Amino acid sequence: MKTTIAKHLLNIKAVTLSPEEPYTWSSGMKSPIYCDNRLILAYPELRKQVAEELVSLIKMHYPEADVIAGTATAGIPHAAFIADQMNLPMCYVRSSAKAHGKGKQIEGLTERTKKAVVVEDLISTGKSSIQACQALQEAGVEVLGVAAIFSYGLKKGTEAFEKEGVSFQTVTNFSTLIKEAQESGTISEQGLSLLKEWQQDPENWGAASFSK
Repeated sequence: MKTTIAKHLLNIKAVTLSPEEPYTWSSGMKSPIYCDNRLILAYPELRKQVAEELVSLIKMHYPEADVIAGTATAGIPHAAFIADQMNLPMCYVRSSAKAHGKGKQIEGLTERTKKAVVVEDLISTGKSSIQACQALQEAGVEVLGVAAIFSYGLKKGTEAFEKEGVSFQTVTNFSTLIKEAQESGTISEQGLSLLKEWQQDPENWGAASFSK
């Protein structure tokens, strides 16, 4: 199923590859890959399939979950689909507390909530996922782990999760996607090589060739 979902993400251009003309992320870092899983929402059959795969991951790895926690904003709709399928409560976690009203960072949390699974659309460095986990833990909730649609498979992200002692599972990932892209003829051998080089050293990749 990892390959099937990866193929769909490529087909709808939720994940696009451009190794010869890389994207510039908001951080300023050059990247040969760009992920916008919000596009999944526009395809009813795919969003249902993704939700079913996330439900399967949660049932397999985090069966004790009593709440589904979406990260704001991209994780919220997927968390809603999952919570509905599993008949579980749902909450969502902002990147920071509101500056007005009750100043909440977590919405939908109740005293009955004990064990949560955090739902993300994408894992890169792991920063946003871990911030959500920490916010829940500070609120007295045990975080069982994170379930995400896609991961870039970056070493920095894996190390961040390991440091926090938080596990994560994904529906599909970078290695599966680039293999599918190669087999379908979406990228060349040179492009594949550039993508692999980027994954090994994303911060410095392309600094000499692409920086302007």
